[in-house]
Amino acid sequence: MTPASTGASTLVDAAPSAPSAPSASPAESRMVPGGPGYRRMSLALFLAGVATFALLYSTQALLPLISGDLGVSASEASWTVAAATGGLALFVIPMSALSERFGRRTVMTLSLAVAVGVALLVPFAGSLTTLVALRAVQGAALAGVPAVATAYLAEEVRPKALVTAIGLFVAGNSVGGMSGRVITGWVAQEWGWRVAVGALGVLAVGCAVAFRVLLPAPRHFSAASVRPRVLVGTVREHLGNPLLRRLYAIGALFMTVFGGVYTVIGYRLTEAPFGLPQGVVGSIFLVYLVGTVSASTAGRMVGRLGRRGALYLGGGTTAVGLVLSLADSLVLVLLGLVLITAGFFTGHAVASSAVSKTATHGRAQASALYQSAYYVGSSAGSTLGAMAFHAGGWSGTVGVGLLAVLGVVGITLLGTRAARVAATRVAA
Repeated sequence: MTPASTGASTLVDAAPSAPSAPSASPAESRMVPGGPGYRRMSLALFLAGVATFALLYSTQALLPLISGDLGVSASEASWTVAAATGGLALFVIPMSALSERFGRRTVMTLSLAVAVGVALLVPFAGSLTTLVALRAVQGAALAGVPAVATAYLAEEVRPKALVTAIGLFVAGNSVGGMSGRVITGWVAQEWGWRVAVGALGVLAVGCAVAFRVLLPAPRHFSAASVRPRVLVGTVREHLGNPLLRRLYAIGALFMTVFGGVYTVIGYRLTEAPFGLPQGVVGSIFLVYLVGTVSASTAGRMVGRLGRRGALYLGGGTTAVGLVLSLADSLVLVLLGLVLITAGFFTGHAVASSAVSKTATHGRAQASALYQSAYYVGSSAGSTLGAMAFHAGGWSGTVGVGLLAVLGVVGITLLGTRAARVAATRVAA
């Protein structure tokens, strides 16, 4: 088969002495924990994850302040989150295609550069329309990081270490989401939301520079065609794979829960019976540390329970957390957020790594489709969660989340049934 049809590609970003095609580089030359370049690679992608999630959700903890400053409702303010995640969802496939031609490292670097540039403009938005437009551009720019990062890992890391490596990248996402919300919460309490998002932009600049300096040049990448017909064919083939379709849907549904909960939680905690100040509400996002742990241990969990077992555990943990969060006790609400976060990051790490393992070619497109579905889920969760909160309070948001978890369990059950049918056919 030709490189265009297999997704294999010529070296673009690599050093001149590196092999020019995957076939010339034995599996043993790929990175492993403790091996050459692995630590630099892990730190670089960790920082990319920090910058991506910090910027992507930079307004989420500030929505009550944005509502007050711009005179808009919770559902209107939620578009500052939905626009960013929606922009990412729309552009993740085109960005992944560009990475096939110009290189993973190049596309990730340019994506971060544009995103941090826009971040420095966001504080000067004079209206909700301008703010939403800037956030949409920022999300579109950030699309070059998530799908391309997992493709880079699939090519440069040995298969047995892939779940762990992707788990570390996802852990960086959780730290970015946490730090962005905590920093903006406390800064906004003293100086307002505009200064808060500006400070986050400066932090993201530092992460982007460090990423580019640290990330090793790829040794197993080779450029592929970006002809529309080839791209459409690859996407169609991935969408025709039942396992990949299930994984895409699972990622979208998990993110629907997470997006809805964390878009609305600020409104709930600043209102009665809690009445917490903005800085304390921002600190609530320290529970993201739980996600860092659960994502980084996803590989061991899959080893013990299997992929579907880990997904059942993630979904069940998320559901229990949603139910606990209904209580009017701050302790129980916090415990609920811990469980929701742990369950979500477990499910996300397991599903995203399974996509990279399942796709035998066109990995960037396979990962891009997952990321697209994932962020469509985020946009849907942000919007539906805010609308449900406006209509029925926190119980409405929880109801949306529980329906999404039910979808995760149902799809995983379908996968279990399909696996049993396939095993029966093989045995026969």
